[in-house]
Amino acid sequence: MSTQGDGLNLSFNATAELPRRIPAMGGTSAERRFAVSAQSFRRVMTVIEVGSDFLTSTAAVLAAYYTYFTLSIGRHLYYPPKDLALLAIIVGLLVVFLFERDSAYRSGTSLMRIRETERALKIPSTALVLVLPLTWLIGQSFSRYVFMILAVILPVSLIIQRFILSSAVRALHAKGYGIRRVLIYGAGMTGRRLFTALLHSPRSGYTPVAVLDDDPALEGSQIFELGYSRDRFFHVDKGPITEAYLRSIGCDNLFIAIPSLPREALFESLQAAAAANVEVAFLPDRRHLHAHASETVDVDGLLLTFAGESKRSSPHLMIKRAFDFALASLLLLILSPVLLILAVLIHFDSPGPVLFRQERVGLNGKLFQILKFRTMRVDAPKYAKSPVLSDDRRITGIGKLLRKTSLDELPQLWNVVRGEMSLVGPRPEMPFLVEQYGPVQRQRLQVMPGITGLWQLSADRAFLIHESPEYDLYYIRNRGLFVDLAILIHTLAFAMRGV
Repeated sequence: MSTQGDGLNLSFNATAELPRRIPAMGGTSAERRFAVSAQSFRRVMTVIEVGSDFLTSTAAVLAAYYTYFTLSIGRHLYYPPKDLALLAIIVGLLVVFLFERDSAYRSGTSLMRIRETERALKIPSTALVLVLPLTWLIGQSFSRYVFMILAVILPVSLIIQRFILSSAVRALHAKGYGIRRVLIYGAGMTGRRLFTALLHSPRSGYTPVAVLDDDPALEGSQIFELGYSRDRFFHVDKGPITEAYLRSIGCDNLFIAIPSLPREALFESLQAAAAANVEVAFLPDRRHLHAHASETVDVDGLLLTFAGESKRSSPHLMIKRAFDFALASLLLLILSPVLLILAVLIHFDSPGPVLFRQERVGLNGKLFQILKFRTMRVDAPKYAKSPVLSDDRRITGIGKLLRKTSLDELPQLWNVVRGEMSLVGPRPEMPFLVEQYGPVQRQRLQVMPGITGLWQLSADRAFLIHESPEYDLYYIRNRGLFVDLAILIHTLAFAMRGV
């Protein structure tokens, strides 16, 4: 039985730090207790999460009222404690109900916490819309200013609370509580993407403990996480998968990451997993998907989405366009002093124009001129691949700072105002790259390109955009105002870190 990884060149670095492996389950009773209690841990954390959402929501109602009372906004109205408590309980129950409806308590965090933030923005807004008629039905009337203050305090409180809870869960997982030990079968690019996704979704509880491949050429090589750091990796073990091997590493889950795995190898792997009482999950091959197929694989918080055509109603498109125009115009006005300073710095740093213009492919294949602050010397080829290293000789002195902080993208706010781009969407690519698109990648052209998106926030940003279409296809299927807001919030935090 011989299978091949999907084309990843894995080099061996003898001087690299060894990976932090979790001991096999044949070890101490404490280690076995951690694995056995994974489901119990998840149930307990779900109860804590539900209770935290309820308490945070009720506290937000009280905080909103006392803010209103202290500031004496509008007519100064006093509400009896029992009425205030009733409002707080109603809001708390609605928030928990809506989180449950949105499957927030059924899986771990994924997609770089974008989904988590989106829920924390969307659900409070929905809860407040629902609570107004409810309070009217029970004969209670509260000031509109209380609800306006609550509309700000509630989502902020939920975002902070969920971040704290997520950090606590990650800390407990790091100590070995509630984890599920995963064997990744496949050391090619698909396996590497899965390895990276698990490392960047620690709240899911899935912890990779070994990587295996049947290709003899990969035995003893190393599989690194995607991205810039490359500080976490595993040595690749030689296949095939056997019951004894699965038991020796204390495996709880087998994730098959070889999309073209032969039928015989697949059958033998499933037999070994069944004998070792190991759960199996698959990752489909996006290259074999029909252009109009639509499928989402949810592995307890790890989402790989393959989307087909996804239509949105005219009202949605009108709201998105109005939001883009208003926010982009406001940002251009507020940031105009910064834009002027950057233009002066670029002018004196190196000869050439301040702005860089380049033809890109937009909605439905329409060409437009994208605007950026110039970060490279004027003799650099206009349509060459972008620099990967910060010490590339093509980059100017001020260009290094602009690229690191993403400030070079600010002129694209004018592209947004002109209706050529959106604030959030797939990044537009150069025409010669789009000509190489397959049917899956061409789905990116269904929506307006954006300044930022899911791909920019991922570890896969170190690679070409069209090599990681999962992020854009997920966005196309799930796009909405609250998704855009969540991505913008994470982009701001991402840029402030200077990554």
